[in-house]
Amino acid sequence: MQRATSFNEALLKKYPEQVVIVLAKEESGRVNPVTIGWTMFTSHVPPMMAFSLGKQRYSIGVIRKAGEFVIAFPSEAQEKETLLFGTKSGRNTDKLAESGIATCPATVVDCLLLTDAVANFECRLAGEFKTGDHVIFAGEVVAAHVNPDSPGRLYTVGKGYIMSGISIKKA
Repeated sequence: MQRATSFNEALLKKYPEQVVIVLAKEESGRVNPVTIGWTMFTSHVPPMMAFSLGKQRYSIGVIRKAGEFVIAFPSEAQEKETLLFGTKSGRNTDKLAESGIATCPATVVDCLLLTDAVANFECRLAGEFKTGDHVIFAGEVVAAHVNPDSPGRLYTVGKGYIMSGISIKKA
């Protein structure tokens, strides 16, 4: 049996929720990271990923102008940086410099990978779709990378930016 409720009350049942960091290079050459909670894979052939970003975010213009980006799955050791990238604007802050996070060059797109992330996906912008107060960006994956150390992945586990790694039981 289900009980009718408000959208906001039901939304609290979404946790744990995956979190990613999207990186795109500004015209100035600085790379801007932004933390995103709403992301998904959308196609196997060709491989594609998408994420949703608030229309007011500074990163929208950066992504549109760059035409390419990296989607990184942060490790549980990157909680502090993930929070910083989601709570400060790249308009006023060089978030990579402030965080001191380790990066390395991407191999296909003109951007950076997060060295200690669980995985990084290099993408070329394939399209966008306006949805209410957000824009969904879709990108074709042109290169993928994994961390050989297999660190645990970071998730949002509760309202108010509560993050944690999650243990996955193996069958």
